[in-house]
Amino acid sequence: MRTAIYPGSFDPLTNGHLDVVQRATKLFDRLIVAVAASEGKGPLFPLEERVKMVQESVRHLPNVEVDAFEGLLVEYAERCSAVAVVRGLRAVSDFEFEFQLALMNRKLNERIETIFMMPKDTYTFLSSRIVKEIARLGGDVSSFVPVHVRAALSKTLRTRA
Repeated sequence: MRTAIYPGSFDPLTNGHLDVVQRATKLFDRLIVAVAASEGKGPLFPLEERVKMVQESVRHLPNVEVDAFEGLLVEYAERCSAVAVVRGLRAVSDFEFEFQLALMNRKLNERIETIFMMPKDTYTFLSSRIVKEIARLGGDVSSFVPVHVRAALSKTLRTRA
């Protein structure tokens, strides 16, 4: 069974993330969407809530699992017997950072490959950071995130206001 890890903070999960998930499921027998604790980033949503939002979004995909992790990605991937890490690239500006991460991961564990996937062109501008900013400013994010994520954003931002 060929397993891949799709890691990220998913704070929040966007339709661009889901596009990468859906396409990666066609390449691997098992895909683990690994939600990183990312405490250093100061996430809007706690880890448990981010995991639940992702689970709700991928429950219709039979070969997708959702998990949380801390620490080195390559160590987590090794524990899961993964052969690859899937990373999304929206624009050329993402490539340099992602390329450096991929090379470092290869240095730490050469058995685990990194696969770069581009989302559909309709999602190349989309990021969790932009979605949060639009939502904070009262904009409509309904075309950028699943319905339950939009509701969670609205609730969380109202509570913090």
